[in-house]
Amino acid sequence: MIPVLEGSLCRIREWRPDDAASLVRHANNLNVAKQLRDRFPHPYLHANALTFLKAAVQGDDASNLAIEVNGDAAGAIGYVLGTDIERYSAEIGYWLGEVFWGRGIMTEALVLVTDHVFKSGHLLRIFALPFCDNEGSARVLEKAGYVREGILKSASVKHGTPRDQFIYATVNPHWRGVPPTTRS
Repeated sequence: MIPVLEGSLCRIREWRPDDAASLVRHANNLNVAKQLRDRFPHPYLHANALTFLKAAVQGDDASNLAIEVNGDAAGAIGYVLGTDIERYSAEIGYWLGEVFWGRGIMTEALVLVTDHVFKSGHLLRIFALPFCDNEGSARVLEKAGYVREGILKSASVKHGTPRDQFIYATVNPHWRGVPPTTRS
């Protein structure tokens, strides 16, 4: 269970069953969906919200979180832990309802989650893979202290079109390795 992360513009919290209406309101937007992985449907219907929330609320994975703005679940932020030699890394992803774009909310959410994950876990690195034409996401990452490491040419296909992706990352400045008993 993750604690509520409080910012001045947003709160980061676990999903709740009563988030369905606000989830549909903000997720059912082509401008949001076109920048995300294919598993994020468009149109985003009430049935999609119920399926997602059932998994998010009943699951024990605390890495998929709601971004709350003025009491409304306005977006999501989450991370996927790496495995094997990448087990001290995680990929982070996020989205925010279009009506909230350009206000610094996503940057604050990204900083809150990155700081929390670095302080509470043993992660060395967090990275993101936004599409190269997603200038807003690139700005969010840069404002949150992530560094652009490169471009992955034709690394993905969205709606039948090959797309380049940036790779942005930040490294935990407090990481001191892992005690020998927990290494695998």
